[in-house]
Amino acid sequence: MDIPSRTAAESARTRRAVDLFAGVGGLDLPAREMGVHVTGIEWSPDACATRRASGLDTIEADVRDHDPADFPDADLLLGGPPCQPFSAAGNGAGRRALADIIALAHRIAERRPVSRHTHNPRTDLIHLVLEPLRWAVAHLDTGHPFEAIVLEQVPAVLPVWQAYAGILRAEGYSVAVGTVKAEQYGVPQTRRRAALIARLTGPAALPAPTHRHHAKSTPRTAGDPGLLPWVAMGDVIPGRGPFTVVSNYGTGGDPKARGRRSSGEPSATVTGKISRVRVLADNGTEDRFTWSEAGALQSFPVDHPWSGRDIGQQIGNAVPPHLGAALLTAALRA
Repeated sequence: MDIPSRTAAESARTRRAVDLFAGVGGLDLPAREMGVHVTGIEWSPDACATRRASGLDTIEADVRDHDPADFPDADLLLGGPPCQPFSAAGNGAGRRALADIIALAHRIAERRPVSRHTHNPRTDLIHLVLEPLRWAVAHLDTGHPFEAIVLEQVPAVLPVWQAYAGILRAEGYSVAVGTVKAEQYGVPQTRRRAALIARLTGPAALPAPTHRHHAKSTPRTAGDPGLLPWVAMGDVIPGRGPFTVVSNYGTGGDPKARGRRSSGEPSATVTGKISRVRVLADNGTEDRFTWSEAGALQSFPVDHPWSGRDIGQQIGNAVPPHLGAALLTAALRA
């Protein structure tokens, strides 16, 4: 893992971060390796069980029940709010949510009140994406702004991050926003995410890829020779031998046309329904991924201590640690 260099003054104190919607710790685990002390706020008791088994500092609570003033010494803000209101398409609900949330973001920037509890479950879920901005603005107003901010979510949230970027730039941050591809950072999975990195000191930039882009029917030897080949499923699950993964999702709008990938390719996006994916061995047998194997497709260690219930959802919701490490390295690099 490429860990940012630190000056003697920086090394003399421990950087502290607060991770909103922290999940099982896909950002927190690499942050800990970089010497950052992270406190994660996560409402799911199952994700919290895994976090605690991993030794991560955890507050089991709704983010809205805490205030930025509870973390006056935090230098870094991390987060990945729930994506459900923005990943839906078709009926236009997602697009309407985006317009609403961007308008509310500007209200926060103007220091105007925005309701955090509307007593409407759908609206409340939409409003959660405003929490990182609320925390950032509150820390600015205390005179102790976050040194860096790292946010990650599904690509449909990119317009929200772009609105955040304009607001944060007006407050003195350098901000980089864009879409990153997980396989280009060593994750054995083609997962696209919208990312935001903001820095108070020095220019912000998204992390440069370390691995090649995966394209269908293109060998891993193709592409930029200055980058490492993408990582295949078989590289992180070597004990199975050759296999084919049959997705639980249809392709081209046809539920009967299930996507297929060989063990010599990266996985498709790992979701909370990973337990439904069929794994076909060359000898004709069929089974499912173990939790250890599913976690490895997200770049978690094979011995990661998954705990609690609904582990498939925990895995699917997680930030891949290799991608998290790349984002954090870009945010913290001197």
